[in-house]
Amino acid sequence: MDNGDIKYDEEYVLNARGINLFTCQWRPLNSEPKAVIFLCHGYAMECSISMRGTGTRLAQAGFVVHGMDYEGHGKSSGLQGYISSFDDIVVDCSKYFASVCEKEEYKKQKRFLLGESMGGAIVLMLHRKEPSFWDGAILVAPMCKIVEDMKPHPIVISILSKLSNVIPTWRIIPNEDIIDRAIKSEEWREEVRNNHYCYKGKPRVKTGYEIFMASLDIESNLDKVTLPFIIVHGGDDAVTDPTVSEALYTLAKSKDKTLKLYPGMCHALTSGEPKENIDIVFADIIKWLNERVPSIS
Repeated sequence: MDNGDIKYDEEYVLNARGINLFTCQWRPLNSEPKAVIFLCHGYAMECSISMRGTGTRLAQAGFVVHGMDYEGHGKSSGLQGYISSFDDIVVDCSKYFASVCEKEEYKKQKRFLLGESMGGAIVLMLHRKEPSFWDGAILVAPMCKIVEDMKPHPIVISILSKLSNVIPTWRIIPNEDIIDRAIKSEEWREEVRNNHYCYKGKPRVKTGYEIFMASLDIESNLDKVTLPFIIVHGGDDAVTDPTVSEALYTLAKSKDKTLKLYPGMCHALTSGEPKENIDIVFADIIKWLNERVPSIS
């Protein structure tokens, strides 16, 4: 599928567990790419539809963009909305992203990660897995900690731990409509609600436990971050805590780090805000990227 100055492609890859994983890419048609960017989507989301604006804008800015739907997410195989192991997601991303980087056309390109929400946690885990492999990261409202009023009670966490081994796929974790909480634009709320590739049921027991434990892991290892990064976070985010992004910025050992907080903006910065707000966020992201890639004559 071509969109004027960019080309969009899709394919499936098989992971080590025999699961078909959906992958997609956006690339500029009329210029050599400046760098390669890999997308990590949020919980219950996917790449090809809910992140198409990100892929399109970055490709139009001269970058080749690759995305992959995690097992149980989007167009990939697996029980929808089910995360049996957060580590498996990280390994799947690591192996696929590395396979792309090994292609001859990308061997000399700089490599960046872009993670939204839970995808931000995956980005930080990918960095921790191979600290020197990535040239930088864009963290969009990253999940470094569960917001206090969304955090389960310690007794609930203890019960979850036990139930996750007994009834891991059951959908019994209570939750409110996070779409209204995360997205400001009514038009985008409806798009997400009508996107059947986005999971909208109650969180499954094991999924909730894995996400919670991953957030604790990230929160306790903020000082292990060493790669260049930019954080973009809405000041009114009610899903992931902007103060934790501030803590990441302060504690990270990275010498090259940038924090952009946007007063009045919510969680879905790159898709769920009014267009003028989305333009501001992408202007900051693309400026940051352009300052860190070699200019192409």
